[in-house]
Amino acid sequence: MDRILIVDDEEIMRESLTDWLKEDGYEVLAVEDGFKALEAVQSQDFSVMLVDLKMPKMDGLEVLREVKRLGFDIPVIIITAYATVDTAVAAMKEGAYDYIIKPFNPEELGLTIKKIIERQHLLKENILLRKELSKRYQFGDIIGKSPKMQSVFELIRTVAPSKSTILICGESGTGKEMVARAIHETSLRKDGPFIALACGALPETLLEAELFGYEKGAFTGANIQKKGKIELADGGTLFLDDIADISLKTQVDLLRVLQEREFRRLGGTETIKVDVRIIAATNKDLLKLVEQGKFRDDLYYRLNVITITIPPLRERKEDIPLLVTHFLQKYNIETGKKIEKIAESALNILMDYHWPGNVRELENTIEHAVVVTEGNVILPEALPDFLKQKKTLPTDTKKSLEEVEKQHIIQVLKENQGNISRTAEVLGINRVTLYRKIKEYNIQVEDSTE
Repeated sequence: MDRILIVDDEEIMRESLTDWLKEDGYEVLAVEDGFKALEAVQSQDFSVMLVDLKMPKMDGLEVLREVKRLGFDIPVIIITAYATVDTAVAAMKEGAYDYIIKPFNPEELGLTIKKIIERQHLLKENILLRKELSKRYQFGDIIGKSPKMQSVFELIRTVAPSKSTILICGESGTGKEMVARAIHETSLRKDGPFIALACGALPETLLEAELFGYEKGAFTGANIQKKGKIELADGGTLFLDDIADISLKTQVDLLRVLQEREFRRLGGTETIKVDVRIIAATNKDLLKLVEQGKFRDDLYYRLNVITITIPPLRERKEDIPLLVTHFLQKYNIETGKKIEKIAESALNILMDYHWPGNVRELENTIEHAVVVTEGNVILPEALPDFLKQKKTLPTDTKKSLEEVEKQHIIQVLKENQGNISRTAEVLGINRVTLYRKIKEYNIQVEDSTE
């Protein structure tokens, strides 16, 4: 049974609140001052605290501060008959869950408490679920029971303790950064920084400034010295996503860092030594780019010491139910909902889809479904329209993956009236990546909007 602590110096208020809350099925303890309240929280567990603002000896804000200082994460509702904007702001700044003015409606207070406790139950359920998943099918934030993902987990465990450079390959949305984080958190560098940089989202000059930093006056607008990502990652891990998109000039500079473990800031003369592990990621065939002269072979071999390939979601569909459960719990908590499950008919639709946007697209789909679902079960009607059209992976085996991807992007653009932001969200990729693919596949976008 959930227990509530009432802290109020007025006996009639303590008695009234106690009676109301007991009628709602809660266990209640009522005390008359802050000192007794602090004794109580150190000896018993409470789901919620109702604390009067104006009390002798110790006021409500002091009680709130002490509860937080002692390390108790108990939602506190401040109650007062002397409401001012200043006290309300102060209460919320100190971490109060809510601020209620006397006289108040007991039913409204009851609803607020019910909402708090339901959210706590969801959090506890999510913690238990994550613990259960982590025992069998989870590595960091990556989930998968399929043989392919279990092989990825095993490879992460094997390579994490080493100092070797790692190349992570996989389509957009497969979770390359999560794999990089898992490697870092399992390595001897886990207490050092993990710095991530999306190389494909930046033009050459800005990427160089982000990577290497710059000295004051290095270029127009460089009014102060700034450390780059390489320097910030010293003692830890630097994750470079979309490594295939960096220019040949930047490739030369990055090669020096890998070979010599040193670099110079833009506009600088000092050589800076760094101890950093580099993990790179790509959704392209780097060897093919090397053959085309678009990627340096010496950099490729430096990066390709150890390769981890993440399978696309369509090749590990047995992981979809686990992922759906995980995302359902996540968005239940974020939205305050209590959706219990996904209907089998809806899950079948997800299992039949080919997921070109991979896990990120699946997560966006479940978030959409949670938001629009009003009951406690996700039904097929709650899924995005493009899924309900029962499109499956084309059976024309002569089509390349690039052709399939191009046709899918065209279809989703059409369904979203050329809206780039919405199309990127549905595909599970960022707008920069979508623009790059539109250019790469020479897709004509009519009436494009952001």
